Amino acid sequence: MSNLFYQTKSPRPLLERAEGIYMWGQDGKRYIDGSSGAMVSNIGHSNPAVLAAMRTQMESSTFGYRLHFQTESSEKLASMTAALAPEGLNKVFFVSGGSEAVESALKMARQYALTQGEAQRYKVISRYPSYHGCTLGALAITGYAPMTAPFDPMMKAMPKIPAPRAYLDGLDPNDEATGQHYADMLEAKILEEGPGTVLAFIVEPIGGASTGALVPPAGYMQRIRDICTRHGVLLVHDEVMTGGGRTGRFFGAEHWDVAPDLIALSKGFGGGYVPLGAMVARDDIVEAVMASGGFIHGFTYAGNPLACAAGCAVIEQIEALGLVKNAATMGDKLAERLQSLMQQYPLIGDVRGKGLLTAFELMKDRTSKEPLPPELHAHSRLVDIAYDNGLIIYSRRTRGGASGDHFLVCPPMIVTENQLDDIADILAASLAQYMAEIPEYSGAA
Repeated sequence: MSNLFYQTKSPRPLLERAEGIYMWGQDGKRYIDGSSGAMVSNIGHSNPAVLAAMRTQMESSTFGYRLHFQTESSEKLASMTAALAPEGLNKVFFVSGGSEAVESALKMARQYALTQGEAQRYKVISRYPSYHGCTLGALAITGYAPMTAPFDPMMKAMPKIPAPRAYLDGLDPNDEATGQHYADMLEAKILEEGPGTVLAFIVEPIGGASTGALVPPAGYMQRIRDICTRHGVLLVHDEVMTGGGRTGRFFGAEHWDVAPDLIALSKGFGGGYVPLGAMVARDDIVEAVMASGGFIHGFTYAGNPLACAAGCAVIEQIEALGLVKNAATMGDKLAERLQSLMQQYPLIGDVRGKGLLTAFELMKDRTSKEPLPPELHAHSRLVDIAYDNGLIIYSRRTRGGASGDHFLVCPPMIVTENQLDDIADILAASLAQYMAEIPEYSGAA
């Protein structure tokens, strides 16, 4: 028996090794990492250049506390990150993961408001459904009941607005009127709460686990930027999943040419080689906070030299191998394959995403968008079938965690077209196997 415990009791084999887009169990069975873990391993596993950079750093130092020493690797990674960020966001604060990055952004926003004499601003508006992390602060702005409900008494409730799920509401996502419709919900909520009390609005440029690669409708991202500016509300982009090139741009928000005030970044930023994340902030925000006594926040491993050395090497590999461009190209080809599966399998009700942040959603009826009955547990059963067939995918329940079943297909950015064919073939076999278990929904596969 293992002394470890995680979220479920699902048995999984011991990991023997990983290379590229593949992982092997100790029994020798090979798996395609079709979700890059949890959308983390953007450049694939065991990249030789990253491992070499880590070895070099280990020979020098593996830890230097940020209040005791500056390190070359953290300074270099901060400069590289600022160069990739939107103009004016040049200040970087390193953390160990996505939840920490979000917490850091929230605390920076609050401390900045205090420097501006706006102590009444504390409310952070987010969307429902959404996911922004598992710490209590991040959960307070998460809109996903199964993860938040047990801890509601321990958190300060924060206001929510609906996520722009045009496909469920029967609206045209390519119509700017649709984007305006959903963005105006933000302004209405700001006015309802009292503009002087609203600190920030946090949004994933492209939805992650809670909404399954939801792409915002036309005009949405630009309009929420305008609304936040007009009301003095800080705009926080949660790029934990979208940052690092996966969507076909290094930052997901680049698709709409909008700049936030703060960015939370992790996952693909470190590529899974070491725990690493960052908050990136506007210069004037940080300068105001530092001038008022400093940022009252921090983590022991912030700016760890080994982690930062790995992060530098990951970005260098993304650039050297042209992986952002490959993510865009292979993302289009993956979408074509998922659309083809949608034509074959009536249970697939929607395919969406951008680049290699891609998902499909199962439904009982794709016209009415009626979800499968929750008791079928499609979100877990199809994952298990695919896993047994040698493909790792990632799932959640789309409708706030209670129902709906979507599956993220997000292989590493090094994926080739032939490997996409292998992924599609295993998905097809897995869908056929799942449908055979529920004959009343099998249709004409």
